[in-house]
Amino acid sequence: MHIRVRRTGGFAGIERRAEVDTSGRDDAQEWHALAERVLAAGRGTPPAGVPDGFSYEITVDGRTVYCADPRLTEDQRALVSRVLKEGA
Repeated sequence: MHIRVRRTGGFAGIERRAEVDTSGRDDAQEWHALAERVLAAGRGTPPAGVPDGFSYEITVDGRTVYCADPRLTEDQRALVSRVLKEGA
């Protein structure tokens, strides 16, 4: 599974991207389950954000969903944090 996160917005407006390929990872099943929950809760179009908040584009194996602060689910926040940390 290939997971890509693109974060835009924030006070400085700096874009950040990161990717993780779960192939061959010992924790791949955990990543897959989390990604599936994020896809199920995501929106097909970018939601309206808040001033200086972050917006996210999450792509999992070619399927893209959108979410934005401050309305991230716990799963969305967890996946975004993990991808931006490990995929950097």
